[in-house]
Amino acid sequence: MTIYYAMNPSFMVKYLVLTFFFWMGVGYAFGQNDSTKVDDLLAELNQDTENKLLPDKMIITQRILWGEKGLMRSFSPFELTPEKRQAELNLRRTMLKVHQAVGFVTLAGMIGQGIVGARLYNGEYQLKDTHEMLALGINTGYFTTAGLSLFAPPKAVDERKGFSSIKVHRWLAVLHMSGMILTNVLADRIEEDYTLRSVHRAAAFTAFGAYAASIIVIKF
Repeated sequence: MTIYYAMNPSFMVKYLVLTFFFWMGVGYAFGQNDSTKVDDLLAELNQDTENKLLPDKMIITQRILWGEKGLMRSFSPFELTPEKRQAELNLRRTMLKVHQAVGFVTLAGMIGQGIVGARLYNGEYQLKDTHEMLALGINTGYFTTAGLSLFAPPKAVDERKGFSSIKVHRWLAVLHMSGMILTNVLADRIEEDYTLRSVHRAAAFTAFGAYAASIIVIKF
């Protein structure tokens, strides 16, 4: 499976954008005690207004947007009150449902790209345009999925300590995001240095394998 951009933005712009998402993913793995399981999203909210309304641990994007002094707090619908936090949890639920749906569509696109990419490597060069269009769709779906998770409001309470499927999900997220970044970077280089083809393909399969495993472990 290989992934190219259908458009051709500058290498540095692509590199900076992908690096940003990578470090957000690392922050997600190390700094977030959260769950993407939809049934867990509306955890019981403290009704005592003296109790905290936000979890202790949030990733940087959530802290910037949804923290006690976050950017969203300047808008009246998102003032930090128990009632409005409940509305935020409903918004979070919606965003993560879409996160799951787009994730499955992206996975299907990756499978299709694997088939097309293998045929392209075997000399069916007429599939190059199809390959590139699939790549654009996969990248759009992948980073939309990531954004829906990274920018969703935080959950109500901190996650329990100990091993859990969500922690495995997050570690796999770091792996498949690394694979996606490497695959996209090599996509810009492979036409100049065809010897990178095998590395490009290995990175793409790593991204696909980790991505599929992350969906399986959190869903089942």
